[in-house]
Amino acid sequence: MSVTRRALSLLAVAVGLAASSARAEEPTAVLQALDKVTARISVLQVPVDGTVSFGTLSITARACHKAPPEEPPENAAFLEIVEVRRDEPSRVLFSGWMFSSSPGLSTLEHPVYDVWVVDCVSAQGAAAPPADSSGE
Repeated sequence: MSVTRRALSLLAVAVGLAASSARAEEPTAVLQALDKVTARISVLQVPVDGTVSFGTLSITARACHKAPPEEPPENAAFLEIVEVRRDEPSRVLFSGWMFSSSPGLSTLEHPVYDVWVVDCVSAQGAAAPPADSSGE
C-alpha cells in the first residue's frame, strides 16, 4: 500500500471516529408532521426502533443523533416511512437520514403529508411540545 493511500485510510478512520464520538445517540426522535389537507401540524415522538402512525403513514426511527452543545445545532434521524392503505400493499415512501438544520435536503415526497426532524431527546428529558400548532 502506498504511503499516500495509507495516510488517506488513516485520515478517513480518524474522521469517522471523531464524527461518531461528536454526536450523541438519543433514544427518541421528535418530528413534526403536516397534513396538507387540514393544515394541521402534529408533533410526533418516535422512540428509536419504535413506530408511530400519522394518517396513512407508518414512521419508524432507526437512529437519532444530536450534535454536542459546543457545535452548531444539528439533529439527524434515520427514518423509514411506509404508506399503509387498506386493500393495498404497503409502499416504502422514504428510507434515509433527515436533518433538522436542512429539512429540504432529504425529504418525504407525498401529496398529503410532510414530515421533518425537530430534535433528538432523551426519554427522561423529553418535554412534549404543543400537540397542535395550527393557532386554533
